[in-house]
Amino acid sequence: MITNKPIAKLTCIVLALLCMGCKQRNIVKHNGEKDLISFKPVLGISYTEIARRSDNGLSFNNSGYQLEPQWKMQFVSDDSTKIYSPAKKQFINFPLTRGYDSVFNTARTWLKVKTMTKDSMIIEMLKARGDSVDTRGAKVYMVFYADNYIKNTLHGDLSKCKSPNRKDSIYIKRLADVANKNIEKAFAARQPVELSSSSNRIKIKKLHTEPTMLNNFNPSDYMRPEFDITIDKAYANFYYSFSIFVDPVGRMHYGKPLRVFFEETQRVSNTHLSKAVMETYLKFYLDVKPGSTLGIVHTSEIAVNVTGKSSL
Repeated sequence: MITNKPIAKLTCIVLALLCMGCKQRNIVKHNGEKDLISFKPVLGISYTEIARRSDNGLSFNNSGYQLEPQWKMQFVSDDSTKIYSPAKKQFINFPLTRGYDSVFNTARTWLKVKTMTKDSMIIEMLKARGDSVDTRGAKVYMVFYADNYIKNTLHGDLSKCKSPNRKDSIYIKRLADVANKNIEKAFAARQPVELSSSSNRIKIKKLHTEPTMLNNFNPSDYMRPEFDITIDKAYANFYYSFSIFVDPVGRMHYGKPLRVFFEETQRVSNTHLSKAVMETYLKFYLDVKPGSTLGIVHTSEIAVNVTGKSSL
């Protein structure tokens, strides 16, 4: 019998999948067995991830990170998979390593199959450090539907499945209330802060991380928005890297320098000078749109790398 204790806390999507699994033979063996999992019954079936949630039913954590369904996967054999790359817009072949107790590794990720049928799968993500894997799981569950099921039964409509639920909205509202009262409690905004210049002396470039196999095609730039800012005709040549808290009305509050100091006097001097740059150039010449999550505007943090170029 498959244990449903942690899964029972998931959304109705997961519960529906479990019910669906009861109507047809579940391909994964358990009953206390430490079986070496086989994917032969589902070879060639294309699955699309339609939900990813923690065992408390939330798709967000207290840092603002959102668990998003992103994978498209097909088991090619018992030792290989095909996973879709959004960057390359094509499927990429990955080796698959099988372990006992339904554990497997592919695309540099350790996973554990909880349920698997020809229509659906629930896969738990595992934590790995070095050569060890914690098979107790990270309590994060990936929910997949077979593409044929999506097409023929759901008629391609996944909007409700993939959307954050009411529980997410209540949770984000609670985090926002705390962060807006205390900027030190800021969390990442899913729609991050936007900066624009009101002066042709200032140029802004938002940095972007390309999705690759190393980040599982999930760069999550919103977790730490970073900007390169160049100021022409500055009072001197300088370079400062520091963080800024942006509150719900777009006001900037100095965070901290983003570099290593070997002496306290260096840190104090750098903090004083970089804060002065923010209080003068950035506050006067930047238009700031605060970040928001699920339509809720809240305090969040950004990083800036400011280069001053003197005309002298």
